[in-house]
Amino acid sequence: MTPSDPNERLTLVGPGLALIIVHMEHDIIDADAPFGSVFAAEIERRNVVDNCRRAAVAVRENGGLVVFARIAFKDDGSDLNANIPLLAMARDANCLIDGTRGTEIIEELPVGADDVILTHTRPGPFTGTELEKILHDNAIRDVAVAGVATNASVEATIRQAADLGFSPFLLEDACSAADAAQHDASVGTIGGLFGSVITVDEMSAALP
Repeated sequence: MTPSDPNERLTLVGPGLALIIVHMEHDIIDADAPFGSVFAAEIERRNVVDNCRRAAVAVRENGGLVVFARIAFKDDGSDLNANIPLLAMARDANCLIDGTRGTEIIEELPVGADDVILTHTRPGPFTGTELEKILHDNAIRDVAVAGVATNASVEATIRQAADLGFSPFLLEDACSAADAAQHDASVGTIGGLFGSVITVDEMSAALP
């Protein structure tokens, strides 16, 4: 049973914790990239990149698992089902093509030797991937989520993790959306219904 106090639950993590960092790739982060033109200003204002980096360091140091979830599609578009506006944007911008710099994790977030880079093609990174198996194979119970965008794939990751029986929590200061209002609305939904909302410092303090 998950205790009602988020900090009490977090004291139980360590090796049972996974941090999923969502979409910190060039086509989504860089200011001159197709999606970056939408998200970059808030990413910078909220210091999301450095907060993701600090979170990854804390999780690694305590024996947890760091997963970088990146969305990328084949260059022929055969695995891009643009059935929703978000994916239609990627199709129309001709971006997020696997094998290009746009889908590489940004250099400011070094990937550790034991980290996992997960490629997915839907907003939720559990769909059509082995993410659930990876987490179970590593005896993960708690899932922290950070990245971009709060109200899209970050929230989708939280919801999917909850549906699959993991205990999810959002690192509120390590994620952002197109604007503050969208971020805040998603945080309210997540914290009220699907998981715990904490900061990177609160997570770090709760670890052994």
